[in-house]
Amino acid sequence: MNDYKDKFINATKATFFAKLPLNEQEFIKAKAFEYNFSHQELKQMIDIARDLGMWDEKRIDKLFIDHVQKKVAFKRLRESYETIRNAPNSYENFTLKNIPKEQKFRFQVAPKEGFGLGLCPVASEKTRCCNLLTLDAVESCGFDCSYCSIQSFYNQNTITFDSGFKEKLLNLKLDQNKTHHIGTGQASDSLMFGNREGTLDALFEFARQNPNVILEFKTKSDNIKYFLENAVPRNILCTWSLNTQTIIDNEEHLTASLDKRIASARALADRGIKIGFHFHPIVEYVGYLQEYQAVYERLIKEFTPAEVALVSFGTLTFIKPVIKQLREREFRSKITQIPHEDASGKTSYPESTKIEMFKHAYESFKPWQREMAGDDKVFFYLCMEEHSLWNKTFGYNYSTNNDFERDMLSSYANKLGMKFLL
Repeated sequence: MNDYKDKFINATKATFFAKLPLNEQEFIKAKAFEYNFSHQELKQMIDIARDLGMWDEKRIDKLFIDHVQKKVAFKRLRESYETIRNAPNSYENFTLKNIPKEQKFRFQVAPKEGFGLGLCPVASEKTRCCNLLTLDAVESCGFDCSYCSIQSFYNQNTITFDSGFKEKLLNLKLDQNKTHHIGTGQASDSLMFGNREGTLDALFEFARQNPNVILEFKTKSDNIKYFLENAVPRNILCTWSLNTQTIIDNEEHLTASLDKRIASARALADRGIKIGFHFHPIVEYVGYLQEYQAVYERLIKEFTPAEVALVSFGTLTFIKPVIKQLREREFRSKITQIPHEDASGKTSYPESTKIEMFKHAYESFKPWQREMAGDDKVFFYLCMEEHSLWNKTFGYNYSTNNDFERDMLSSYANKLGMKFLL
């Protein structure tokens, strides 16, 4: 008994055991001593208990069924857990816990080595990627989206501005004989901080000095004040990440509502600024297709194809550090309650689910399909998805990432009235 006590203490040290409610700690400890669970079995039990609490589902003591054989008891627990994880989520009886009511962070301005301009961090030959260049104008985000990977890379409570950003940006030398696509929404939201520290001043001036650059601002905010008060260079795109209000309410904390995001897009389109929409992530839950359908139909009703440069689709993908980070938080989220399958080294929904959500999304936008030419063409694409999914959902594919990039940039340039340079 004493030998197992030491084994139990050592096995639970580097786990989330101490973060579990006391009654669940006592339950797991009692079952561990009763069945003499191994180190790996204990770790899995603790992760199961942590997930069930985060998902606001039945707790581990309600799922565990005793059996004379340890392997059978543990197998039954795993099977019950997988059944809950694999079933479509429902937010009907889900209650939030420990979600911030307001943005609380501190700002800092600090010198930064390098410039933060590089290939999209998820670029890969394993997925069909547009070769986007990302620019870290700001590090960390004041929003609190459950699924966001930014929380794995930066201190979520500190928003950092590079003291040398403007100088570095205006001194950046790019090939003037090539069209470049640069996005600022990878390390933070592009618009939520407005022109703090002169960031938007510098980016607008950069766009003016580099007419061969397509500069994309991606946001979940409604902070468009700077765009309404200043002349916007024609090579700037402003895009909104959209979701159903169910996901916004339960998983995209502190972000602007769906109504506010769409109203902001409408306000900029009225000024002749080209806009776009990212449905990323599309999340499966009970009734999700109907709710997303309502959003798609609303966009078709409220915008014309000539105003919209792009619509993209993507879904949840996780790397292990993000899942660990989520388990460390004292909050509730159903965002990891999905049947995780391998997705080019990450985990995501099974292919059948992806085909359902992407095909449904693309077919919902039939009035804006790719056969349209000139100013009416809206460019549709899948973000960070495997090559095979394009044919299965869109009915066409690109042979290489470079072909994808070329078609995208040609479409954007035409929409913006720019000359496309190979």
